[in-house]
Amino acid sequence: MRDEAEEVLSGGNAGGEVVRRGGTVRKVWTASTPSVLAFVGALRARGVDVPASLGRDERGRQVQEFVPGRLAMHSGPLPTAGLQRVGSLVRAIHDASARFEPSADAMWETAVAAPAAELVCHNDLAPWNLIVGERWVFIDWDASAPSTRLWDLAYAAQTFTLNDPGRTPADAASALAALVDGYRADERMRAALPDAMAARTAAMHDLLRSSHAAGREPWASMHVAGHGEHWASATRYVAENQRAWAAALSSGD
Repeated sequence: MRDEAEEVLSGGNAGGEVVRRGGTVRKVWTASTPSVLAFVGALRARGVDVPASLGRDERGRQVQEFVPGRLAMHSGPLPTAGLQRVGSLVRAIHDASARFEPSADAMWETAVAAPAAELVCHNDLAPWNLIVGERWVFIDWDASAPSTRLWDLAYAAQTFTLNDPGRTPADAASALAALVDGYRADERMRAALPDAMAARTAAMHDLLRSSHAAGREPWASMHVAGHGEHWASATRYVAENQRAWAAALSSGD
């Protein structure tokens, strides 16, 4: 029977039940949790603001600090300064991660395969995982795994700026440029981002589509609950407006 002092938190589509108890968050401990906590701890030691790990509770769940604030996805489109701040946060994570060496026996659990293993990445840097308040903190690090800067940034850029197919391409492109400016992306990365965003968005849709066909949860249920339709639309939107994204990014410094 659940402790009456625990409050079930919304979200957590793929990571199981997440609850708040006082100033802490409790969630399932998995085989990859030790590796994830080692990674997050290394980021924290290098100045990246991430939720502090507080060990395990009496039920074997991982315990983290509760970060006050609201999810960015509930705040409406972020203004230019906010998008630049997000880009800067992603860059700080990547720069700190570049100095992290996972153990030889590290275990990772992530749903979308990366094209290479350049450094360990969050793999879901999105508005539904960013707390905004006095602190801006990315949460839900459970899908962390080796990936590349480009692949991780492509997903963050798409989810924060190109995730609304009803938005005019010009407005979305302006928002995209702000986030990438905040990241301080170089010319090579800017040139590669349009194709990378298209591929990363398509990979998310393919995860949902293939999981539905195979009955693989939780993505099979997410597919029929509206996520599949959304990501199909987002995939078309990102692919059909490549010129707008490229033009906006090529004008950056």
